[in-house]
Amino acid sequence: MTTLWDRPNFDDHEAIHFVTDAASGLKAIIAMHSTHLGPAAGGTRFWHYADDDDAVTDVLRLSRGMSYKNAMAGLPLGGGKAVILADENRTKTPEMLAAFGRAVDRLGGNYVTAEDVGMSVENMIAIAGTTDYVAGLPVEGEGDVGGDPGPHTAKGVFLGLKAAVKRKLERDDLSGVHVAIQGAGSVASHLARHLADEGARLSIADVAEDRVAALAKETGAAIVDPADILFLDADVVSPCALGAILSEETIAKLNTGIIAGAANNQLARPEDGQRLAARDILYAPDYVINAGGIINVSTEYLDDGGYELVRQRIAAIPGRLDQIWEESASSGRDPAAVADAMAKRLIGRA
Repeated sequence: MTTLWDRPNFDDHEAIHFVTDAASGLKAIIAMHSTHLGPAAGGTRFWHYADDDDAVTDVLRLSRGMSYKNAMAGLPLGGGKAVILADENRTKTPEMLAAFGRAVDRLGGNYVTAEDVGMSVENMIAIAGTTDYVAGLPVEGEGDVGGDPGPHTAKGVFLGLKAAVKRKLERDDLSGVHVAIQGAGSVASHLARHLADEGARLSIADVAEDRVAALAKETGAAIVDPADILFLDADVVSPCALGAILSEETIAKLNTGIIAGAANNQLARPEDGQRLAARDILYAPDYVINAGGIINVSTEYLDDGGYELVRQRIAAIPGRLDQIWEESASSGRDPAAVADAMAKRLIGRA
């Protein structure tokens, strides 16, 4: 019989909390992968899962990714994540959010939550009504610090994507560079605007037809069927939706030289990093390139600097990617494996 500890994604998590509040209907999981560098920090995802097992797998993968992301971003934070298991109707009530806040509060600051997929700044404000351990709240008079992490995540991805284009295509500009973006949500939309401003040629896909149509009209992008977006003949494919989309099957069908996007856990399995390398596809490890959001909200939460520090930390993302790619080239290991090894050293798990 397979136990929780035997799961491939368990990876020595320090704690996993299963939360139930019958009065509000709340079912949630809070996972803390590492507190080696500080409190486990990571967002709360509101999602309808096919079954509870999928929710456990998701929260474990996301939590470990936050340990690596925060460490590689140079933040004094460990890694954690939470998922609220939504029903089929995506019912979300003030009572449910208050109950979740109380669950976070019982952990005494060992876990710090923030916005993630399916949650909003308004939701985080509601959760903050029952706990102080919330990052990403709007801050008066601090420029763009706090609030929606999406624009900051997109800025880091944009800078990392430019670094990948420079390395792979030997281009300092993006004029005419074809970027295929999977997703048209907050991060993908901000990324598309950055790319359009620099003259990139865009193709975009999203299951939300109205949202993708509006973004395409704004940026001049071509609209592509969601089933086809990963496999376009494009200079860059930018996954900005959900994870586990780069597998043995999909990698074999890619027609790009660069993968650089905002989605978490893009690789379905660790060996998929080597599969990308074998096809000479330059991969920007997701938790390195998409760290802009946690950089912003953690700066607000830790109160260790204003927006200038946020800018400096996000601006360091391309240099971190270059370091990974250089070590990959010299060692023969794929970039994902190099990044994992670096992160493990930083959290004391070399």
